[in-house]
Amino acid sequence: METDISQNQPPNGRIKISSKDVNVFYAGIQALFDVSLDIHDTNVTALIGPSGCGKSTYLRCLNRMNDTVDHCRVEGSIQLDGVDIHSREVDPVQLRAKVGMVFQKPNPFPKSIYDNVAYGPRIHGLAESRADLDETVESSLRNAALWNEVKDRLHAPGTGLSGGQQQRLCIARAIATRPEVLLMDEPCSALDPIATSQIEDLIGHLRESFSVVIVTHSMQQAARVSHMTAFFHLGQLVEKNDTETIFTNPADSRTESYITGRIG
Repeated sequence: METDISQNQPPNGRIKISSKDVNVFYAGIQALFDVSLDIHDTNVTALIGPSGCGKSTYLRCLNRMNDTVDHCRVEGSIQLDGVDIHSREVDPVQLRAKVGMVFQKPNPFPKSIYDNVAYGPRIHGLAESRADLDETVESSLRNAALWNEVKDRLHAPGTGLSGGQQQRLCIARAIATRPEVLLMDEPCSALDPIATSQIEDLIGHLRESFSVVIVTHSMQQAARVSHMTAFFHLGQLVEKNDTETIFTNPADSRTESYITGRIG
């Protein structure tokens, strides 16, 4: 592998999300088996593995997106800052404001660029005035490295942007609610190499403020952007370690086979 991963530092933040013995069933068919994984604060954790191995299923557990799937059952413990996210006291809507998500395909709302970013702060009551909202929109677009490209057309449709710009708009929309964790489900799979590079640079910036969890099919991308890597196979978490160790000295033969291209 040509990517230099020696610059990626191992996780050193406190544990932000702790999941233990997580099992997921779809209509009685088990998709995840006893997954235990810690997500560290202000670090990037990459989830890798073949298609259908459970990466996205696990990711959707972290903000209870699986609640929206018919006949889906989640077992086990998932804690955010020590609080069980499945507790009756936890409102899933508020949880998703804290644990934002960016999907595989850019999905801007059929609204203006401004209203795409302002949507979350409005419904969650995070802006007391129009000036507050303006400030939130600008800071979110700046943090998503999009402000300079759209500042003169904030009231133009978000759907009129390029694919890479739309994905950065979706990132701005996700961080506008001031989340603590940002989940990214293959955010570059629909983008060209230039847009992919922009998103990867952005991830490096975002991890200074958020815990980032990214699902990716690209091992090179995982090596470039992450500090911790977790390898999934057939619904099981096979191995987790700092990224350099996973890619240079994996402990499990299945991990080595995937990294070297013998499986997957």
